[in-house]
Amino acid sequence: MTTALSGKEAVGERFLLETMRHAQQLTWKAVDAIAEAINPGMLESEAQALGKQILVELDMDRIWHPLLIRFGANTLKTFKQRSDGDPLLAKDDIFFIDMGVVWQGHEGDAGATYTTGSDPEMIACAAAAKELFDRVEGFWRQGVSGVELYRFASDQAEAMGWVLNLNIKGHRVSDFPHAIHRGGDLGDFDQAPNAGVWILEIQIAHPTRPFGAFYEDLLI
Repeated sequence: MTTALSGKEAVGERFLLETMRHAQQLTWKAVDAIAEAINPGMLESEAQALGKQILVELDMDRIWHPLLIRFGANTLKTFKQRSDGDPLLAKDDIFFIDMGVVWQGHEGDAGATYTTGSDPEMIACAAAAKELFDRVEGFWRQGVSGVELYRFASDQAEAMGWVLNLNIKGHRVSDFPHAIHRGGDLGDFDQAPNAGVWILEIQIAHPTRPFGAFYEDLLI
């Protein structure tokens, strides 16, 4: 099935909603495989190199945005910010994976946060990012605008006791490359976002400790 979209939701001639869903599934398979391979005692750079190797082994078409793996305090960094140093993953720690990969000519983009050990606040933070994503995704299904989505996300994060990073507000995807369509941020989109062409991103910070959590997935 193809979808006729235009303007900030424009797609290419090859676009298929079913293939976007397939790319989503393969991207999550890759995220899970990389997460399972990351262990305490590993440097952030080592995890990054391992992640790239796993993507090659999974026969991706290509990477469309750099693979990001953030440890500890670097989980507060946005996509465009460099990590501080090359931290070692501790026995009680937190990390996230963020990847953008092309499968069958379509862009997958997914990210999630994981913990090592038993730090209760780190575990709660990772879980909260996913819970907040689920709440906002449910609100999207009511047909609201992208602007309303992130207003709702901010209110919900505050009610949950976390700080939402509003410098991260979601973005377009499609058949590769989506960038030619200049879709902008989901959080600035003043219409109801259609399925299969937008990534909802959630990044939160602990209110007092130096770490955060990230979760993103395709709205479909």
